[in-house]
Amino acid sequence: MPVPTVDPHRRDPAEIDPAASYRPTDPVWVYRSGTWRAGVVEAASALAATVTYRPNSARGTGVDTLTAQYMIRRADPDPLLDEPNIMPVGRR
Repeated sequence: MPVPTVDPHRRDPAEIDPAASYRPTDPVWVYRSGTWRAGVVEAASALAATVTYRPNSARGTGVDTLTAQYMIRRADPDPLLDEPNIMPVGRR
């Protein structure tokens, strides 16, 4: 799945997966700073999920807690997040 083009504020609520349906290590797209970015779920609750994501095309990562409206499941691998030798120690 390529980078989503949908505006998270215009998503149909019936098509948004609940935050509780996400599991640790699930690959996702997260909407941050006006664009969709590759991320990985760290933890999820009924209301939100904590996600590690790439804030830009560099190797660094950010961590944020988001409601389901700002997340979409990601099928395509991200070379900087999904490679075993690059993942943060807690997710190996």
